[in-house]
Amino acid sequence: MDHSPPANATNPRRQSPLPSIRLPLPGSPSSSLAVYKARFNAFFVGADPRVCAAFWLFGLINNVLYVIILSAALDLVGSSLPKAIVLLADVVPSFLTKLVAPHFVHLISYRMRIIILVALSFTGMQLVAWADSLPERLFGVVLASVSSGLGELSFLSMTHFYGPFAVPFWSSGTGGAGLVGAGLYVFATSWIGFSVRGSLMAFGFLPAIMLVAFFGILPLGPLRGGNGYEPLRDGDEVIDPDLEDDGAAGRLLAPLRRSASGHTFPAVSVSYTAGEKTFASQVDVAWRGFRTNFRKIQHLFLPYMVPLLLVYIAEYTINLGVAPTLLFPLASMPFKNYRDAYPMYNTIYQTGVFISRSSTPFVRVHGLYAPALLQVANLVLLVLHSQYNFFPNIWIVFVVVFWEGLLGGLVYVNTFAEMTDNTPEDEREFSLGAVTVSDSGGICIAGFISLWLEMYLCQWQVDRGRDYCRQA
Repeated sequence: MDHSPPANATNPRRQSPLPSIRLPLPGSPSSSLAVYKARFNAFFVGADPRVCAAFWLFGLINNVLYVIILSAALDLVGSSLPKAIVLLADVVPSFLTKLVAPHFVHLISYRMRIIILVALSFTGMQLVAWADSLPERLFGVVLASVSSGLGELSFLSMTHFYGPFAVPFWSSGTGGAGLVGAGLYVFATSWIGFSVRGSLMAFGFLPAIMLVAFFGILPLGPLRGGNGYEPLRDGDEVIDPDLEDDGAAGRLLAPLRRSASGHTFPAVSVSYTAGEKTFASQVDVAWRGFRTNFRKIQHLFLPYMVPLLLVYIAEYTINLGVAPTLLFPLASMPFKNYRDAYPMYNTIYQTGVFISRSSTPFVRVHGLYAPALLQVANLVLLVLHSQYNFFPNIWIVFVVVFWEGLLGGLVYVNTFAEMTDNTPEDEREFSLGAVTVSDSGGICIAGFISLWLEMYLCQWQVDRGRDYCRQA
């Protein structure tokens, strides 16, 4: 049977590799405007504008509600409770979804996933907006979190079918989500005076844009008949759970394919007669598939998952555990009240994230540990300032928070860019989805740290005559 994609479909196998400029970090002496311009021009040669626009919108809308909820954390729980409560409700369900979904989500077609994502996120935001009690609001946050986690896993896996442009535009969209989400919340609630409830209700309609992007903009040919995975291999045995051909469900484990190394593996179909297709045989296939996937994850752990985990632990501990305590006398800050400082920090941070997540046409960072460790250094610096108050004004904090956003976005986008370049093609769709567990895992750890750290730092300041955190 011919499994090649339609003639007009995007085929990532036939894309020539993108030119790569190997820089240790942005600002390297070898960097030049001419080099950046050449890389930018080369990057966009052959780009399908529909693919670029669709994946940018996917990244934007999938993450924008997550950012809006975090921006609203202070308004949702008040000043007496740690904002990390909202963070944990916003990320733990996403983390659990990313942890378990890669092993079964291929049974759900991408088009059905889009509908599920939109329904979950809309329902969740309406609960957040209209529920009267905190537990009900947090349940709405949980629904939106599941939607965001399933969306990130699905869209990053989907980039496997759309060539080298999908990952950078997805990443740029996620960076844009931070900027748009934080900016929209500040604009709606602080600048033009909309109520928190009305703003959150209106933002709940944003996920409908994903329906337009998927069904109206994205070329669906690659999902219907494009090349997908080679069969998963357990030692010398090929596992094929006899799935139907429907996007992810049909090609997570596909017939004969040529690997990135050029080696061809014969497809071995596991077929059953009506009497043989028993529950035990299906469990056996599922178990062997799980073991194969687990071995793949082991190879991803050190080069990709650890630096992504570190950078997210550091930056979200800053955002939720330290930033609420980075306050100065009200007269020396450009705000009308202390409450406005928190969403402003988030907006500045998200600006840095957007810039760095959009940077791969200009700069590629191949050493992921250096920016991750620099982010840990940012955390230490801001904790010390919160305790000892050595920055003379808030503008220096703005600069550090912006740098924090640059580092976080840099590690995120380059992690998935490196995986796209270096992961064998037959493993890429699964690997891109599986590694997303690191960012959610890092945020979960940061949330638990922040539950204690924010209260500790605030009490430290109050004991020394600085009670600004109690007035927010």
